[in-house]
Amino acid sequence: MAKIHELPEILADQIAAGEVIERPSSVIKELVENSIDANSSRIDILVQDSGLKKIEVIDNGGGIASSDVELAFQRHATSKISDRDDLFRVRTLGFRGEALPSIASVADVSLETLEKNETIGTKIHIKGGKILEKESYGGRNGTRIQVNQLFYNTPARLKYLKSPQTELSVISDCVNHLAMSHPEIVFSLSNNGRTLLKTSGNGNLQQVASAIYGVKNATQLIQIQKQDADFSISGLTSLPKLTRASRNYISILLNGRFIKNNQLTKAIIKGYGSKLMVGRYPISIINIKLDPLLVDVNVHPTKQEVRISKEDQLCNLLTNAIYQQISQERLIPSAIENLKSHDRNNKAETNQQLNMGLSENSSSYQTVERKQEVLDAVLGNNPNEEVENIVKKKYIAQHFENPIIIENKKQLNSKLVQRWDDCYSNKNEIETKEHFKVEKDKKVFPDLKYIGQLHGTYLLTESDDGFYILDQHAAQERIKYEYYRKEIGNVDTTQQKLLVPIVLTFTVSEALKVQENIDKLHDLGINLEDFGQNTYIIHEHPVWIPKGKEEQIIKQLIEECIKNPQLTIAKFREETAIMISCKQSIKANHHLEQVQAVSLLKQLKQCENPFNCPHGRPTVIEFTNKDMERMFKRIQDNHHSLRENQNSGVD
Repeated sequence: MAKIHELPEILADQIAAGEVIERPSSVIKELVENSIDANSSRIDILVQDSGLKKIEVIDNGGGIASSDVELAFQRHATSKISDRDDLFRVRTLGFRGEALPSIASVADVSLETLEKNETIGTKIHIKGGKILEKESYGGRNGTRIQVNQLFYNTPARLKYLKSPQTELSVISDCVNHLAMSHPEIVFSLSNNGRTLLKTSGNGNLQQVASAIYGVKNATQLIQIQKQDADFSISGLTSLPKLTRASRNYISILLNGRFIKNNQLTKAIIKGYGSKLMVGRYPISIINIKLDPLLVDVNVHPTKQEVRISKEDQLCNLLTNAIYQQISQERLIPSAIENLKSHDRNNKAETNQQLNMGLSENSSSYQTVERKQEVLDAVLGNNPNEEVENIVKKKYIAQHFENPIIIENKKQLNSKLVQRWDDCYSNKNEIETKEHFKVEKDKKVFPDLKYIGQLHGTYLLTESDDGFYILDQHAAQERIKYEYYRKEIGNVDTTQQKLLVPIVLTFTVSEALKVQENIDKLHDLGINLEDFGQNTYIIHEHPVWIPKGKEEQIIKQLIEECIKNPQLTIAKFREETAIMISCKQSIKANHHLEQVQAVSLLKQLKQCENPFNCPHGRPTVIEFTNKDMERMFKRIQDNHHSLRENQNSGVD
């Protein structure tokens, strides 16, 4: 009896749907990409209960011909490609012909569509892959598709979904990436009637970033632009002072498609050099344009993993683009801003559900401080006593404890939400036009006059524009790092003979790894000679190794090779320079004579990057003259009186 048989079409569709439709955000991604391919200029995404109850996508694109509507729900039916050559020149976001049939096989789907310049369109209702109804439609141009009861016939899939807040956060991230990829399209996203994102669609990427990350953060994103014969790079990336603890804020867009690529992500981080704190990552929106022949998007059904030809060339171009732009910026952080940032981090740590709560009201990237700032500013400029009191007393005073506006307070909610939507949209539009005109700071490192030393750790200095505090260890670490990086990079044949050779013994596995990297060590001037089983002898060493530290540093170099065999020579030299500079620099609680302190300031000013130590910590912070005047109450913030603050109802 035959054991092999063909699967029913519906079952095959449901199995295939598991690759394409994993969660509500997958549905939205596929439907919105279809809308983009249809040349839509406006796309509205409406969800209920984080997409589990209903997902609706409405566009004003080209629509679907009545004769093609049923075919569009057949597997591998597509209008994007026709032959093998098209597969390797894909210029659209979709092309596999799997999205609509996969969605229709696990949900209740209704579609209304009308082509441009036509008067009669088509309406179709499909549930579980079966057509229940099809009729003529005489509505608006474009396409409206509604997905209900997602995974109703595959309940096992529901078990793997996260909480509604988490699913909504993933949806928000998905739409954010689509909006970044296509700033020329108006996007709106709402959940249960609450607007989470709205973009202007005027093609300005920085305004899209403002809608997603907030105006204050968007003003700290700088333009990136570079190209060569094969690639064109543009976009935005944050100054080193604006970072996050996750790589998830690095968005790579390739030919209008959001992708995930570890090598490109590393190239972006590498462009910052040592200007980033350890464990911190920038906010970046990088748009890459290239010939479709140089990229294979047919790697995974989600199309987020791609293969790029000449990837190393692209990585180098991306690193250089960011490095050149960042190097033009003055990177001395404000002491006041650092303190404020520390306070904000402490507040976030005391409220572990802050991000989840905010995802119900706004993009997962928006912060409570941003809402307070916008509301205060708008309500201050447009006073309305009733609404102002409601907002400040009922909302701002409570939102740190419960950032979600309580639904059952209908009287409060009806006034507050509408006021917030109006205020936010107006304020966002105004600030994105004004704040992006902020004049760039000068790159020049200031001439600092030495005043004294504090606690044997910090150097107090001044200049014409303010008061500066230097971390003496971080400053000397930067100076020594740049010295050793140059010396190690300029490896020559000059060697210092040892009176007593250094003998090093390893385990079998270590010895094998040493032997594998012996050429790399030779390039650094570390010449190992075989001296018996798992043992090596060293008769000389590079002249740049400090006297008395020869054996210690050589051991550390070899340990780095064993720990990371994939380490390149360039990276190896950089890591070595960082290691030596850290160990050789003055520590805290070390008293400096005035001559030594003045010399340290002079050497720091001559550094290529005097603003950060090799680990990314600031070497110097500043209090501007205005900061000092404000701290001593010589000037008042926004000229608010104490009485005005008391009347506002905010403690």
